[in-house]
Amino acid sequence: MARAWLSLGANIGDPRGQLAEAVRRIAAHPHITVSAQSSVLTTAPWGKTDQPDFANMAIAVETSLEPIDLLDVLLAIELAMGRVREEVWGPRLIDIDIIAYEQQQLQTARLTLPHPHAHEREFVTMPLAEIAPELTAWIIALGSGSP
Repeated sequence: MARAWLSLGANIGDPRGQLAEAVRRIAAHPHITVSAQSSVLTTAPWGKTDQPDFANMAIAVETSLEPIDLLDVLLAIELAMGRVREEVWGPRLIDIDIIAYEQQQLQTARLTLPHPHAHEREFVTMPLAEIAPELTAWIIALGSGSP
C-alpha cells in the first residue's frame, strides 16, 4: 500500500459538510483507507479573490491505486458531488487535489507530483503540517529549490 496526501477545499453550499462528505466517499472506496485527517481551516481565496472564503483540510490515505488511478477516483467523487469546472480558481462545491504520493516526483499531462503550487499555499501547508510535518517540509524545500 502506498501513502498519499490530499488537500480538500470548498467555498459554496455547505463547505464543512461537503468536506465531511468527500472524506466519507474517499474512505468508502475499496482501495483507499483514510489514515489521518487535519482540522478544517477557513482561508481567504487564492488566485481569484472575489469569492467566499474556503474551508480547507488535508487527509492522508493508504491506497493500492497508482497515482493516475487515484486521481481518476477523486475526479469521479468531485463530479458525483456536483463539481462543475467553470473557471480556474473559482468557487467550488468541492476540490480534491493529490498533494503528494509517497515522495514520488512525477510530471505527466494530467498530474504533477508533488502538487506544483502546494508550497505557495498556506491553505495546503498548514493543514498538511498537522498530519505530516516532515512531508510538508519536503514539499516546501522542493518548491523553494532546496535539495
